Amino acid sequence: MTGLDPGAAAAATGLTLDTLRYYEREGLIGPIKRTDGGRRRYDDHDLAWIGIITCLREAGLGIGDLRQFTTILRAQPPGAGNLVPFLRERRAELEQRIHRLQVAVRVLDDKIAYYGVDENLPTTHAWDAND
Repeated sequence: MTGLDPGAAAAATGLTLDTLRYYEREGLIGPIKRTDGGRRRYDDHDLAWIGIITCLREAGLGIGDLRQFTTILRAQPPGAGNLVPFLRERRAELEQRIHRLQVAVRVLDDKIAYYGVDENLPTTHAWDAND
């Protein structure tokens, strides 16, 4: 059987072995094929799916959201779970988070400018912006 052993899969995905096992237990990935000896072997499809789950996790989706995502994708007939509205809602939440982060960056820039090299320079205040 070809594929990567768990350590190589962890290295390839940037996740820990514990995280890979956790994602499998939660039903977010897998089932992962096993050798005759019972050792997991991750194929290219597994790695691609782990990449999707990792990206969605980094986008702020919680484990519950990821469970819902995988459940919708595995639903029969395909598309019965309304994946597009689910993803649109998560995208809107991410856009709101991005906006809040951009405001926070502007506030930090303002503080850096204020406390920086030349304290006599005029500064704008990010919180005064009409965002």
